[in-house]
Amino acid sequence: MIKRLFVQLAEVISSPSTPEISTEDREAALRMATAVLMIDVARADYVFEESEFDSVLNLIESHFGLTPEETAELVNDAGNKAEDLVSLHEFTQLLHKHLNEDEKARIIALLWKVAYADGRLDKYEDSLVLKISDLLYVSRGRVMRLKHDAKIAAG
Repeated sequence: MIKRLFVQLAEVISSPSTPEISTEDREAALRMATAVLMIDVARADYVFEESEFDSVLNLIESHFGLTPEETAELVNDAGNKAEDLVSLHEFTQLLHKHLNEDEKARIIALLWKVAYADGRLDKYEDSLVLKISDLLYVSRGRVMRLKHDAKIAAG
């Protein structure tokens, strides 16, 4: 299931179709990969609290400029995919190949915000965000600054 999803996402991103369609499909694939990672971080401590769910919704809506309905649909689809998630590698590789350094850092910032959404950082959430940041090749110094910023913002 995950392998098939990754192949579909990769095909969409690398497809040589018309610019408007490929740009739209590329963005949808990148949004899905990001949303799956965000939900996986929210579930890392085995408790998916309402505050974390609300945070994921708000962050996705504002980061991608989606309507509430589009956001709900994306989060629902990403949640289903995250349920079957075996490996992060496919999603992180997809993002790594198609995003620049600043875009990858923004994703890590989103992940830290999700991790701190319930007011505390669990060791599993911390470990998962660090693992994802390594797979996206974001420098450890930048990751720590983003973590600090998210902690301050969470209060």
